[in-house]
Amino acid sequence: MSSTHFGFQTVDEREKAQRVRGVFDSVASRYDIMNDLMSMGMHRAWKAYTVAVANLQPGERVLDIAGGTGDLSRAFARHVGERGMVVHTDINEAMLRQGRNRLLNEGLVLPTNLCDAEQLPYKDASFDLVSVAFGLRNMTHKDQALAEMCRVLKPGGRLLVLEFSRVAEPLRKPYDWYSFKILPKLGQMIAGDAESYRYLAESIRMHPAQQELKAMMKTAGFGHVDVHNLSAGIVALHAGIKC
Repeated sequence: MSSTHFGFQTVDEREKAQRVRGVFDSVASRYDIMNDLMSMGMHRAWKAYTVAVANLQPGERVLDIAGGTGDLSRAFARHVGERGMVVHTDINEAMLRQGRNRLLNEGLVLPTNLCDAEQLPYKDASFDLVSVAFGLRNMTHKDQALAEMCRVLKPGGRLLVLEFSRVAEPLRKPYDWYSFKILPKLGQMIAGDAESYRYLAESIRMHPAQQELKAMMKTAGFGHVDVHNLSAGIVALHAGIKC
C-alpha cells in the first residue's frame, strides 16, 4: 500500500483524491470571495501576471487544468480570439460547475471537461499552452501530472504553473502565523469550514519549493524553465518550454 500526504497527515494514496474532492466540494460556492479575502486581492495580480507571461496569440489552443471558477480561462479566451480555443477543466465537479456557470453568465461558452490531470484525455501535441493555477499541490502524483502536461503540448509549447511556494526567510514567521491562526478563522466565518483552510495552509508547506519544482519540470520533459517569484515567494510562477 502506497502512502502520500494530505496536508500534514499521511494517508493512503487512494484516499487523497477523495479527501481533496471533499475540500473543494465544501468551499466551491465561497471560493472566489475567500480568494479575495485571504490574499487581500493579490490573486488577481498573480493571475494577470500569468496571462502576461503566457503571451498568447490569436488562434492558439490552451488547456486550463484545475481551472476552477474560470479566472484564467476567461482571460486566455480574450487573447486567443474566435480562431483559438480554451478548454476549461477541473477534477472537481462542484468547482467546474461554478466556473462554467460564471463563464456562461458573462456570455462566454468554452469547452468544459471534468478530468484528472494525471490521466489527461487529450491527444499528444494538442495544445500551445497548458496552465495550472493553485492546483498542482493537490495532485497525488505530481511527476505524472507534469509528464501528462508535457505530452499534450506541441513541441515548443509552454507550461505555466502558478502555485503557492516557499516564502522569503524574513517573512516566514509572520506568514506562518497568518496561515495557521487567521486563515482557518476566515474559512470558518466566510465558508463555514475551518478545516479546509487549515488543509490549504498545510498543503502549501508540503508542496515542492521553487528549485525542486523546477527540477521536476525538467525531468518531465521541459528543456527550459524560468521561475518568477511573486510577493516575496508567497507564490511562484514556473514557466516551462517543451523540448
